[in-house]
Amino acid sequence: MPGQPSDRPSGQPSERLSPRPPGHPYAVLAAQRVLPVLRDARADEAVRHTAALLAAGCRAVELTTSTPGWAEAVRHTAPLSDVHGRPALIGVGTVTTTAQAERALDAGAAFLVSPYPAPEVRAVAVRREAVFIEGGFTPGEIAAAVRAAGAAKVFPAHVGGPQFLRSLRAVLPGAVIVPTGGIRPAEVPEWLAAGATAVGIGGGLPADPGELAAVFAGADRPCCASCDAAAGS
Repeated sequence: MPGQPSDRPSGQPSERLSPRPPGHPYAVLAAQRVLPVLRDARADEAVRHTAALLAAGCRAVELTTSTPGWAEAVRHTAPLSDVHGRPALIGVGTVTTTAQAERALDAGAAFLVSPYPAPEVRAVAVRREAVFIEGGFTPGEIAAAVRAAGAAKVFPAHVGGPQFLRSLRAVLPGAVIVPTGGIRPAEVPEWLAAGATAVGIGGGLPADPGELAAVFAGADRPCCASCDAAAGS
């Protein structure tokens, strides 16, 4: 489908996370556990940063509509592969309108992310069978997003903290939950221990290639046997 290559399967409405193919964004996020969220000032910067992340062992990257020319950045990065030769999964965040959702998928986005409940984006995702991680902050907003597609973004996560996430996880045990906002890389282990599927990081990732690779090597876990073999090769 447009913006949805065959090895990037669509989401299915569910209150619990059902088993997903290894290449599905939910499975990749559960394995990667750190989701870089890029808010670059220019599209070419976003392309360079994405390429550096893929070379460092990252596979899923979230670009955002706050970057001028973001759709072109998606078009340039969606066909790329990570350091292990796996197709990159380029998501688009801060998607809040129908037009943005359509444009992101047309550009090749593997998943969409909103900062708050966005019914119009959800409608596009359902119609185009696209993966949508809908944002929310209150338990009701987060539960509604999970019921719609099995996943939710908790934003701004730092307001509630890891203990808030623990409470959410207790009532949404099978959901993909991605806390984002105000989280520093050093705090990632605490959020993972609280039940995050993956943690969105908008800043603070190291620029040094070796240090950047260490971040993903320290958090990553294989999503399948073939990925385990690729990581060890």
